Amino acid sequence: MPDLSHRRRMLVLAICCMSLLIVSLDNTVLNVALPALQRDLHAQTSGLQWTIDAYTLVLASLLMLAGSTADRLGRKKVFMAGLVVFSIGSLLCSLAPSLELLVVFRMVQAVGGSMLNPVAMSIITNTFTDRRERARAIGVWGAVVGISMAAGPLVGGLLVQSVSWRSIFWINLPVGLAALLLTLRFVPESRAPKARRPDPVGQVLVIALFGSLTYAIIEAPDAGLATTLPFAALALAALLALLRYEPRRAEPLIDLHFFRSAPFSGATVIAVSAFAALGGFLFMSTLYLQNVRGLDALHAGLWMLPMAAPTFLCAPLSGRLVGTRGPRVPLFVAGAAMTASGVLFAVFEAETSNLTLFLGYVLFGIGFGFVNAPITNTAVSGMPRAQAGVAAAVASTSRQLGQTLGVAVVGAVLASGIGASSYRDSFVSAARPGWWILTACGLAVLVLGLLTSGRWARRTAERTAERLQAAEIREVVGAS
Repeated sequence: MPDLSHRRRMLVLAICCMSLLIVSLDNTVLNVALPALQRDLHAQTSGLQWTIDAYTLVLASLLMLAGSTADRLGRKKVFMAGLVVFSIGSLLCSLAPSLELLVVFRMVQAVGGSMLNPVAMSIITNTFTDRRERARAIGVWGAVVGISMAAGPLVGGLLVQSVSWRSIFWINLPVGLAALLLTLRFVPESRAPKARRPDPVGQVLVIALFGSLTYAIIEAPDAGLATTLPFAALALAALLALLRYEPRRAEPLIDLHFFRSAPFSGATVIAVSAFAALGGFLFMSTLYLQNVRGLDALHAGLWMLPMAAPTFLCAPLSGRLVGTRGPRVPLFVAGAAMTASGVLFAVFEAETSNLTLFLGYVLFGIGFGFVNAPITNTAVSGMPRAQAGVAAAVASTSRQLGQTLGVAVVGAVLASGIGASSYRDSFVSAARPGWWILTACGLAVLVLGLLTSGRWARRTAERTAERLQAAEIREVVGAS
């Protein structure tokens, strides 16, 4: 990639952030629309889970493929293709006549989305080569998540209230078109110096693992263990096959050598935990505010602001802290705040009081605002630049997998607790195990953040980077 002026680099960052905005906005907007979907399409709790998880599941399954493909074919080409597919998927979602087709069209959206965020992060990583400038850019990237959380509930509530839930997908079309035209004009093409070969067997195993595990969790409350146990067994078999097959490939889909780096492994598990907490938090909050408190979509969106605003404000601060002091402090703050929020709901039933509900939302927003920048920076900063696409894709996959599992597990727990009862009568007691799960996720962020950001962890990252660079040099010499 050629050296770019500061102004051009900022423009590239803005274009990449546009793609993140529409992908992230789609989740927060759709969460507010879940009760309207439930009424119009006669959906059960499991159906609502699938409208969220069909999207995040396909994202999680294809992100690593998209990252390596972009490194091979060209990041700009794959990024533009993603914008086109995502926009077409959004249009189809707005026209879906049934829940089943909506789920299918959400999967089309996700195919396009898989070509956006990891590729955009790879473009950012190769555009901002200075460590501190890159950390600040990643802080801006994280702030866009906050913007989507702040704008999503309000925009979604307003559109659902004034038009219909279908209109929430229309907002992706002008943003997607603008990002496509700007990318064509201003984003330079870049590739990895050495192309990675496709890994179709690894890709099939990843899809089998994620898909069967999610199906087993979501459908267990309704279908029972007899029906879902074979899918759980399939997930275990796919995991074991993946662990056995991938190390034998010269260019695997998932390079397990990355996980010898303690910070990288920690960032992966932290991403799963943090986004599982986010997925479960949004899912339960939306159903509670509208189905239990009886708020309309707009007022439910306003109630989300105490969570969204701190996320928006804390994300750039987290990026600056990562750039100046490393990831330890932001991860400590993130873990402590998310754990405190979970305890407030699990122990003190924060839903039952406006004050505690407000405080619980604020604490979660602070925690989530601080967690994004250290995850992303840790995942890509210790890896060779040639591996930036794959490393960023692993981090993005961890996020989407976490959100998928969060919605699946918390939704299954909630469905089991409510059963045939009404939301109003049994929601608080049925949600309590879910809040304990989210508390455990926050605690995992706290503990792993402290364990994987110390001096010994940095040494493992340095040794891993040296091994990867040495392997690249041997491959280049062997090829020549």
